[in-house]
Amino acid sequence: MAIEANQIVSIEYEVRDGEAVVDSNVGGSPLVFMFGKGQIIPGLETGIVNMAIGEKGDVLVKAEDAYGTHNPDAKQEVPKDQFAGIDLEVGMTLYGQGEDGGTVQVVVKEIGEETVIIDFNHPLAGKDLMFTVTVNNVRDASAEEAMTGIPAENQQDDECCGTGGGTGCGCN
Repeated sequence: MAIEANQIVSIEYEVRDGEAVVDSNVGGSPLVFMFGKGQIIPGLETGIVNMAIGEKGDVLVKAEDAYGTHNPDAKQEVPKDQFAGIDLEVGMTLYGQGEDGGTVQVVVKEIGEETVIIDFNHPLAGKDLMFTVTVNNVRDASAEEAMTGIPAENQQDDECCGTGGGTGCGCN
């Protein structure tokens, strides 16, 4: 039975770029998302649509269905003083705020005397990825989940840490 739009899906995965493992949640918390809402890369979503609970399989995701093709023009030279207080290193990943208010990820490519060249391509852009995926659970969304698009497992408990909820809430 195919996974349907707006269902809540829980998966365990390992992703490889060639032989190198670049990300994994195996043995940790599952990735929980609402299917059909663009919360995971499109090629992975397409690759698991016909998987059943408990099924494990390999899903090859082409670059264009993962993090896109590499754009050689997606680099920018910016004044070094914009990185005051950061111990810059070539290859490090930085996060900032884009013009639309969303989070932007960049990689430091070159560090000059006065300027820094950053690359806006995702580090995995242009790469075909092999996912080994196990579908842990598929369930219908609650009314609240359907309205917000956020699975209950991913929701923040606003009443927890702010009111002295203690260590049971993940607060220290």
